[in-house]
Amino acid sequence: MKLYGLKTCDTCRKALTNLKNLGFDVEFVDIRADPLPQADLERFAEAFGDDLLNRRSTTWRGLSEDQRQMPPVQLVATYPAVMKRPVIERGDQLYLGWSSQVQARIT
Repeated sequence: MKLYGLKTCDTCRKALTNLKNLGFDVEFVDIRADPLPQADLERFAEAFGDDLLNRRSTTWRGLSEDQRQMPPVQLVATYPAVMKRPVIERGDQLYLGWSSQVQARIT
């Protein structure tokens, strides 16, 4: 299982801790330190569409209107903190966020 997020993100840290406590072998990928390959960005955008963007983030609020019009793949590649987190990959399944619904589907 892979968890894509930011090491400074509280939700990512909570998800990582919970998954490890449940016995999952989890690889954490810090998307700021290790930028996502284009193929992964496109796969995430295909799976989640515009939901991939965290429009409540400080990063999003700091973007100009022109920057906000960029395609999600380009936005996340340029500004990793604008990606909603975490993205969890388990086998061929992708999950977005750490809501109770995501937790129920994974565990």
